[in-house]
Amino acid sequence: MDHDVKDLGQAVAGRARIEWADADMPVLAAIRERFAAEHTLQGIRIGACMHVTTETANLMRTLVAGGAEVTLCASNPLSTQDDVAAALVEYYGVAVHAIRGEDEATYRGHIDAVIATHPQMTMDDGCDMVSRIHADFADQLPEIIGGTEETTTGVIRLRAMENDAALRYPIMAVNDAKTKHFFDNRYGTGQSTLDGIIRATNRLMAGRTLVVSGYGWCGKGLALRAKGMGMRVIACEVDSLAALEAVMDGCEVMPAAEAARHADVWVTVTGNWHVIDEAAFVNLKDGAILANSGHFDVEINIDWLREHAVSYEEVKPLVEEFRMPDGRRFYLLAQGRLVNLSCAEGHPASVMDMSFATQALAAEWMLAKKGTLAPAVYDMPEDLEYQISDLKLSSLGVAMDALTPEQERYLNSWTEESD
Repeated sequence: MDHDVKDLGQAVAGRARIEWADADMPVLAAIRERFAAEHTLQGIRIGACMHVTTETANLMRTLVAGGAEVTLCASNPLSTQDDVAAALVEYYGVAVHAIRGEDEATYRGHIDAVIATHPQMTMDDGCDMVSRIHADFADQLPEIIGGTEETTTGVIRLRAMENDAALRYPIMAVNDAKTKHFFDNRYGTGQSTLDGIIRATNRLMAGRTLVVSGYGWCGKGLALRAKGMGMRVIACEVDSLAALEAVMDGCEVMPAAEAARHADVWVTVTGNWHVIDEAAFVNLKDGAILANSGHFDVEINIDWLREHAVSYEEVKPLVEEFRMPDGRRFYLLAQGRLVNLSCAEGHPASVMDMSFATQALAAEWMLAKKGTLAPAVYDMPEDLEYQISDLKLSSLGVAMDALTPEQERYLNSWTEESD
């Protein structure tokens, strides 16, 4: 099997970690069992550009169980877990091209290695592979049935492609599914981002001020968890509805340049460019910790820091200290890349259980619709979302009420009169 991983000797350790995660992913396990019985994806070539983690490994196992031929590369140079990559090659029949800390050329080469397999279906975290296919491998586009996209950043890019009439095959916006952003973005990002910051710095969060740029589902989850740890939370927003929601949730809201004066820890979760920029840096307080939990390393203007600092050096693994001319020091985590996956292990498995169940069912749906879908970005069908939530509740041993026939009739009638 063609592959490029750091060390196949780590495969045993990787398999143990994959199985540990699998124990907390019952919904995906149930789908894997059905896929294996029904040969759902038999003979389909799937190319995936995703974070190579234990949870992703269990999605790859599910696709392979359904009969797919799967090739995987990393969607971020610092998110790969090398032992997991080795185990996928050695034990689970997945061709992996990913090495933690790979340079930009290797990262791009690994994406090209996946594209070289002529995938009939794509799974992307951030739209890098989809963009690359459209730009430089357009001759392969007629072979592709469809794809899925896992991230907010990727969906933004795909909708831009759709608006420009540049998108050439159908793609499911898995990120926009309720089973993804209600849980993965809110509870997963909230917990794992703080986990990464704490692991990297070993700083006490209680009593400090967190500034969060972006009050979408990720920002809301981060604020919720930070407040639970005793932090004061300030939100920076450009959307008035999101800003109002932050106020109603008990956060302070202010422009970035003003928030900079208060920030002990600042996290970006917007998917946008240079969210922390010069106007903020000139006011940023001494000792501030800067981290990003958006997909790409563009949210913090790192070039400005490097140009204006008198010195910068790594003072701890993945902690870079920037000294400014006036003596202030700023601490950048994980080179501005995803802090939860670079400095920790990413989202908990129980959250990714729903996200990757959504991915698996989206792939099945896309294959069933082969040849009938126009090139566009599609939302997850509601019946599949409820299938996942029903399975998750069942796995948790949670029961709920059901409408009686009379209640159903009342809700569907406009002629019922109340006494």
